[in-house]
Amino acid sequence: MMSTETQLFSYCFLFLLIKQVSLSGHLFDKFLINEALDIIETDGGSFRLVRCDVGQSTDDMSYSELEVGADDTATLDKIIDSLTSLANAHDGDHSARDKTELSLKIGEVNECGTGDSMDKGGPKVLILGAGRVCRPAAEFLASRPNIYSNGANDNNTDQIHVIVASLYQKDSEETVDGIKNATATQLDVADIESLSDLVSQVEVVVSLLPASFHAVIASVCIELKKHLVTASYVDESMSKLDQAAQGAGVTILCEMGLDPGIDHMMSMKMIDEAHARKGKIKAFTSFCGGLPSPAAANNPLAYKFSWNPAGALRAGRNPAVYKFLGQIIHVDGNKLYDSAKGLRLPELPAFALEHLPNRSSLVYGDLYGISKEASTVYRATLRYEGFSDIMATLSKIGFFDAVNHPLLQEINRPTYRSFLDKLLNVDSISTTTTNVNTEVSGGHDDELISRLLILGHCKENETAVKTVKTIKFLGLHEETQIPKDCSSALDVICQRMEQRMAYDDNEQDMVLLHHEVEVEYPDGRPTEKHKATLLEFGKVENGRSNSAMALTVGIPAAVGALLLLQNKVQRKGVIRPLEPEIYIPALEILESSGIKMTERVET
Repeated sequence: MMSTETQLFSYCFLFLLIKQVSLSGHLFDKFLINEALDIIETDGGSFRLVRCDVGQSTDDMSYSELEVGADDTATLDKIIDSLTSLANAHDGDHSARDKTELSLKIGEVNECGTGDSMDKGGPKVLILGAGRVCRPAAEFLASRPNIYSNGANDNNTDQIHVIVASLYQKDSEETVDGIKNATATQLDVADIESLSDLVSQVEVVVSLLPASFHAVIASVCIELKKHLVTASYVDESMSKLDQAAQGAGVTILCEMGLDPGIDHMMSMKMIDEAHARKGKIKAFTSFCGGLPSPAAANNPLAYKFSWNPAGALRAGRNPAVYKFLGQIIHVDGNKLYDSAKGLRLPELPAFALEHLPNRSSLVYGDLYGISKEASTVYRATLRYEGFSDIMATLSKIGFFDAVNHPLLQEINRPTYRSFLDKLLNVDSISTTTTNVNTEVSGGHDDELISRLLILGHCKENETAVKTVKTIKFLGLHEETQIPKDCSSALDVICQRMEQRMAYDDNEQDMVLLHHEVEVEYPDGRPTEKHKATLLEFGKVENGRSNSAMALTVGIPAAVGALLLLQNKVQRKGVIRPLEPEIYIPALEILESSGIKMTERVET
């Protein structure tokens, strides 16, 4: 039998006829990947590995994406037939509800990138990335007619053509599936030549990749004089490109998502309108959170992840600073969860919420031009009530420590329970005292609660009870060995959260953004409190689901691209959506797309 590892990593593709083959199922634990590769070799073909995701347990499915090639059609057809037979033989006994051991999908390989898409009429937008936020952006742009406003093409009704480029062809194809005027292509943005080739053929680029890629992409856009939109914060690497972008006559529109993005636009609308009425901003507060919908908030933390939890947990240890009634308040990162406060919005009385200060609010006082007039400038992250108490306790136990833990470096892997015991500084939890009043029956639960209180990790019995419920929900007390890829306490809890706090297919997320701007007037008019609230839920349309977060990040980015296509943004350089020329039309377009902030005034 051939060596799977040798085939996977050493083969160089030379064939002319190629098919894309996607295999999913129990590929490695059932050795089905070996059988598939043997079929390819025996039938006279070969392959190139494009993607390989290996399941972490015997219950998890693995996924492999191959480009299978042969030097004639008959050989390639024979290989595909043999692979199809293999998949059919392992399709599971559905009457017995057995899980499918192997499934197969055959597709075409797009070797030339965008095919004939560049020959189509109308303007073209390149979207980089294929995550959840990309599809709403692609759908929005592809549904829009070509409405250049520079006078030359006002009667041209050709629609915008969208090209979605991702590292994996399969991901791009899934993103554009069913969208007219959209094309999928494969691209590694580290390949500057290929990136430049794509960018040169479009009018606007939208990057929904991680922020670390944006400086390289922006440099290519500046060189080729193409506009760029991102939903990420302007960091130092992007700021340094401002003058170059201005010199090239290019607009790099950043922070065009939800937060940052919609929050910027609504803030500036409220502030500019207050200033136009000769008002002075006395206080500015902003709350924003991506949360499960109430029906999906069905675990002890009332929170779920649609991405790797590590980023969110690290953010929970960031220091914060804000201004409150004229005083500058600093919050230590290790005490961030302890600083949480309850929040009730009269407009949404059913929601029991809490808020935590979000990094530096002072920066936004400067961005919005209100630092000198506002005695309060505060931005916060929203969670459901009780979240922070539990997270603070888990942090004090040590679950958010990112350094390698000695117990996790040993050859013999500890169990979750023995690791928990180690973090709680006991060889056996049963040695703890039992004199503390508890509300959860059962010996081990009672002992855990007692231990948390004795160590001072939480002050109230109710918090200890909720923390133990969370520990049990996450399986951090189980007599199961911790996987080898976990080397720190943070790895352990992230692995458990990713497994047990993910959204089910039929569950909705929710986005809540709430601004309050207190305005006072020098002529004796009563002080006004202006409020604006955005509440958005995930949606299912035409059998496809879009999360609220994807809609409120992807669509604003697409709106930014549309405004650039329409030549409505005159400012050049690296900018944010803080000017009326951006936020006025953008908010109007968002409202027409169903993303609307409800405004109220109180005196």
